[in-house]
Amino acid sequence: MSPVMGYFMLGSALFIIVSMALMLGRLLGGPTLYDRLLAVNSFGTKTVLFLCVFCFIIGRPDGVDIALLYALMNFIATIAVLKFFNYRALDVDLTQADEAERGGAR
Repeated sequence: MSPVMGYFMLGSALFIIVSMALMLGRLLGGPTLYDRLLAVNSFGTKTVLFLCVFCFIIGRPDGVDIALLYALMNFIATIAVLKFFNYRALDVDLTQADEAERGGAR
């Protein structure tokens, strides 16, 4: 890796860490649940970016697989939390939910 590319990678990693700190501030100060959930999801996305950059800095690009796994877990966790706060349970019968949306009339 050329020195210019190394400086670029280090600058990118530093920028990602600063943006992760800003997301932590939003997480702690967010007025609503959805602001906090968005901050957690953004923090997870920035973690994936940081893992990718870090793996290339240390010369182990095979660590990108771990970053992809973390991205998948972040996505599934976000969907699960949204479903939980929408229905107040994770085991919702979807036929009852469809009837409730239509007003219960058949």
